[in-house]
Amino acid sequence: MDHNLRVDTTVVINTAAKQVWDALTDPGKIKDYLYGTETITDWKVGSAVIFQGEYKGHKYKDHGVILENKPLEVLSYSYWTGFSGLEDKPGNYAKIIYTLKPLAVDITEFSWSQIGFANEDGHKHSKNGMVDFLNKFKEVAERA
Repeated sequence: MDHNLRVDTTVVINTAAKQVWDALTDPGKIKDYLYGTETITDWKVGSAVIFQGEYKGHKYKDHGVILENKPLEVLSYSYWTGFSGLEDKPGNYAKIIYTLKPLAVDITEFSWSQIGFANEDGHKHSKNGMVDFLNKFKEVAERA
């Protein structure tokens, strides 16, 4: 895992931070923007988070641990995915960070960051896919 590789992306969402937070933490809404992924967690610091489903005919069960949860502000967790090709061990976990910043009553800046990638290809793939991911997330948050 190369912890020097990082992707940061930001989008402005036309809704209140509470609606954005709800889209970020509600398993039903996560399924809408994260390609049908089932999310299992209680979002408490130290608790497990599991993302499971099927992608292009392959079943997956990615996981991590909630590292920080400040409602309406920041949510972060460690993250391991079998798609990385790396062994499931602590040094092979990335860190995912979501940050919310209210800009007005019904406007929220949402940032997504990942620190750590298995290789340069995974880094490029993530960088290229973030616009689509954030657009789907924005759509779900704005209709919440």
